[in-house]
Amino acid sequence: MKKIELEIVALSHSITQTHSYAVVLGEVNGLRRLPIVIGGFEAQAIAVALEKMQPSRPLTHDLMKNFLNAFNIELHEIIICDLQEGIFYSKLVCSSDNDTIEIDSRTSDALALAVRFGCPIYTYENILESAGIMMEDTGAGKKKKSSKPEAAVVEETDSASHEELKSLSLDELNQLLNEVLENEDYIRAITIRDEINSRKKKK
Repeated sequence: MKKIELEIVALSHSITQTHSYAVVLGEVNGLRRLPIVIGGFEAQAIAVALEKMQPSRPLTHDLMKNFLNAFNIELHEIIICDLQEGIFYSKLVCSSDNDTIEIDSRTSDALALAVRFGCPIYTYENILESAGIMMEDTGAGKKKKSSKPEAAVVEETDSASHEELKSLSLDELNQLLNEVLENEDYIRAITIRDEINSRKKKK
């Protein structure tokens, strides 16, 4: 299966839902986005590394990196390899002098390590197809790799509640999806995307 490279383009959180965070991965040289809901601790771990902050004591993912370095183990890449019932599965591709192995990992942990090691992030077409969101081309052509992800603060409003989404037509849902993406409200976008996908499956 062909691997598609991704980059972290945004970290967003909801003002009204305190523990609701999303990391947004963008297709390198493409317009698709893959938003993934993560916990607050994991969002902080990614943000600390992105901002190149130096905590006084090593955080869990810093400890993991130090451990791998101490035993001369290199993290080559991470692969978001599966999606089951809304949960993303990932693996770390590591190598030592003697062997290359793949280690199962939560996606949020894998991303936190990828940022620390500066290693590439990959997924497969079927995952982008089922969980990705297409951004509109603004006429500037394909976007280049951004040097730094944006931190978007988004507000969850009642209009995105599950019940109200069910009352909208497919066209209205697609229009709403475009609107929330313009506002970089990726958490609402995930909810709307899931509703659109469930409608398409029922057809």
